[in-house]
This record gives sequence, structure tokens and C-alpha cells, in this order.
Amino acid sequence: MVQQLTPITAKAKPLRYSAIAIALHWLLAIAIIGALGLGLYMSDLPFSPSRLKLYNWHKWAGVSILLLSALRLLWRLTHRPPAELPMPAWQARAAHMTHGLLYLLFFAVPLAGWAYSSAAGFPIVWFGVLPLPDFVPVDKALAASFKQAHQLLAYGLAALILAHLGAALKHHFIDRDGLLQRMSPFKQTRKTAP
Repeated sequence: MVQQLTPITAKAKPLRYSAIAIALHWLLAIAIIGALGLGLYMSDLPFSPSRLKLYNWHKWAGVSILLLSALRLLWRLTHRPPAELPMPAWQARAAHMTHGLLYLLFFAVPLAGWAYSSAAGFPIVWFGVLPLPDFVPVDKALAASFKQAHQLLAYGLAALILAHLGAALKHHFIDRDGLLQRMSPFKQTRKTAP
């Protein structure tokens, strides 16, 4: 019987995402959910110093999300993910499409918000320390367009997050295929039989 040897240069795909990929995933998830919730809450508040403070926090969260997204994308492009789990082809295509759209919206939502803030004439000073450049001119009509785009993109992001969460829970509770453990911040320990 001939045994096939794996070349030393070939690396096996990991079973879980790396600790950094997991940390970036959950940091980004918390930041995005927080920013979405804050955006919904503050949009109907009457004009006040408290509302202005919340708007600044929302902008700071958006810039932080933009930076975390860039870091996460860079990490994903330079580090091998775990091997894909067996699933029907349509599910694999849906997962790839959803992940691609999520990454796109991780950038599009904060950039549309930044453009809205710039066009409205309210520059962003990140954490009250670092002034960011305005990359569109002050223009009321442009501000209204970017505001609407920011809102629609944010609702789209929220819908995709719910779909992503639903799929992850389906894999965990119905398929029981271990997909959720690959991104869990807690390592799973297997009990061995006595």
C-alpha cells in the first residue's frame, strides 16, 4: 500500500479563524450594532446639546468602523481562513455573496455618513482630537442625497447582519456542523471518554 505524502510547503487549512480574525469580527460586530442602534435612537431626538453629543459619538463610531473594516479586510486578504464546510452549492454562493456585500457595506455606510457630514458643513473631529478632511463641498442638496444614501445603506447593512446571524444560528442549531465554533471567541474543549 502506497502512502501519499503531503509536501512540506503545503499548509493545512486551520479549523478555526485566527484569534486576530475573531477579535476583529466581534469588535466590528459590536461597533456596527452600537452605531446602528445609536443612529436609530438619535435621529428622532429634538435638537439639543445631548443630540449633538450623540451625533459626534455616532461619527466617531463610523470612523472607527471604517478603520476596523480596513484592518479586517487586510487581515482576511493576507491570512488563510478555515476550509469551507460541506453545504449545498446554493448556500455556499449565498454565504459568499452575503459576506461580499457585508464587506462592501462596512465601507459604504461610514463613507456615506462622512460625505453627508461634510456636505452638511459639520466636519468630523475624531474623538474630539483628530480633524478629518471634508472630501465633498458644503452643499445642502448634496447633503440630503448623502443622508438618504447613508440611511438606506445602513438599513441594508442591518438586514444583511440579520441574515448572517440567522444563517449562523441555522448552522449551529439545525445543521449542527460546527460552523459557529470557528468564529467563537471561546475555544471548544472536547471531552474524552474515560
